[in-house]
Amino acid sequence: MIRGLEAGATGKPDRQKALYGQLVQAYPRDERALTLLATFYFGQQDFAKAVELYRKAVAINPAFTSPYNLLGYAYRALENYGEAEKAFQKYIELIPGDPNPYDSYAELLMKTGRFDESIQSYEKALAIDGNFVSAYVGIANNQMFRGRGDEARKALARLAKVARNDGERRQAMAWTAESFIHEAAWDPAVAEIDKMIAVSDAAKDLAQKAGDYNFKANTLLEAGRPDDAAAAFAAQVEAAAASSSPDAVKETTRRNALFNQARVALAKHDLAAARLGAASYAKAVAAKQIPFEVRQSHELAGMIAMVEARPKLAVAELAQANQQDPRVLYLYAAALAGAGDPRAHAAARKAAEFNALSLNYGYVRARAKDLARS
Repeated sequence: MIRGLEAGATGKPDRQKALYGQLVQAYPRDERALTLLATFYFGQQDFAKAVELYRKAVAINPAFTSPYNLLGYAYRALENYGEAEKAFQKYIELIPGDPNPYDSYAELLMKTGRFDESIQSYEKALAIDGNFVSAYVGIANNQMFRGRGDEARKALARLAKVARNDGERRQAMAWTAESFIHEAAWDPAVAEIDKMIAVSDAAKDLAQKAGDYNFKANTLLEAGRPDDAAAAFAAQVEAAAASSSPDAVKETTRRNALFNQARVALAKHDLAAARLGAASYAKAVAAKQIPFEVRQSHELAGMIAMVEARPKLAVAELAQANQQDPRVLYLYAAALAGAGDPRAHAAARKAAEFNALSLNYGYVRARAKDLARS
């Protein structure tokens, strides 16, 4: 178990899978071993396999609470919302005095557009634990999706008021920035992210600062300011390099800088530089074979194919990108539309109605809605 966790933390998914598989072979009737392997598959976005293993775990021990949570999320990812609801309701039944089941169920309600019910479930979580941070974030997102940015910011002000540490204060700032992003209010969004950077500076936390700069860079890129985005991406790499993070983390930052540089080049209409960056990134990703990065490489290839007016190639590439990222869902829909594919409308609607927690959602929601209406 410990070796499997270590393999996951150091970017060795094949080894992690093998270790958890060995554990299940040795203890095939152990619900904890099955849950570990199921959670590995969940992380790899093989949700059908995750469901299979979580179901085995709860069949062995129906009172074991842990699998029900991610079983619900796995069903949600498969768009089997009825079974997801059953899993979350069972989770609530088993531990009604814990805030997390109500929070998880609220996410499902939000996903299916039941925003009032979702807020009610989040408030139940907060009635149990007034410091349950994700419930404030969830309430705010429900309000964003209803087009009520001011109400979203009120929910996040509640979080800021009860925040016990920098991490919780930063969450309030990050999601406040996201509320402005949903409104295309770029300057207030960047101002909130700058507050996060100031908190990181005060704490002398360079690793955290690197993440803040990544968020800032992505926001500037979407705001149509590619030069400023490039500077923020460079600041991210610089902060990460100077941090106390493990060398493997610093290497990951450098590798993914290639992805970001290529996106900046596309925004500046420098197709040659974008192609060169994409090739360099694909080569670096191929050497590591980290699933998240493999998906990002396909996303980048799809973006380039769209600029090249090769929509069918873009469709093929984006189909292999991260299907849990609303930005990818929007790009996929746009590629389908460019190819004259009748699936474009449904794909655009799926992106527009993503209705889940993602800092990328605000970047594309309005465009996805426009595409779905076209």
